[in-house]
Amino acid sequence: MVSLTGEHIYLRALEPEDLDFVYEIENDTSLWTLSDTQTPYSRFLIKQYLENAQQDIFEAKQLRLVICTAEGGAIGLIDVFDFDIKNKRAGIGILIKDQANRYKGYGKEALNLLVNYCFKTLHLHQVYANISETNAASLALFENNGFKKIGLKKDWSFDGQKFSNEYMLQRINN
Repeated sequence: MVSLTGEHIYLRALEPEDLDFVYEIENDTSLWTLSDTQTPYSRFLIKQYLENAQQDIFEAKQLRLVICTAEGGAIGLIDVFDFDIKNKRAGIGILIKDQANRYKGYGKEALNLLVNYCFKTLHLHQVYANISETNAASLALFENNGFKKIGLKKDWSFDGQKFSNEYMLQRINN
């Protein structure tokens, strides 16, 4: 099994104690464009989600991990979604909650750990990401981790005022 521990961060499963952290992320309207969320989540719903988060990836078809600093503080979330064992592929999404923790290499390290886990432990052939054309930081993060732009989805997302394009990026395990 591949270690989910890096030099500065580690990835761990969601715990009931993550309720407030996940609640803040899911209800931060400035982050909703990243996840296509349009409504707030109650503590009750997030508590139920955390209680069911222990499902196996083969059953749930997704996996959400908490990104923690070496000191143990939760700083973000990283997801495997649309897990497709037949075609050996899955999507990946990442979020570092606070601006103060961005641009420090934590996202790069977390993405690298998760991609290695997907390829070496889950034996996936490919992983992909969907990223807004205007999200330069995320595009750079994924491209610097070996992902290639494979398509542009025109007018893909609507923010209530205008449509924006979204890139699909892919990394194939060779």
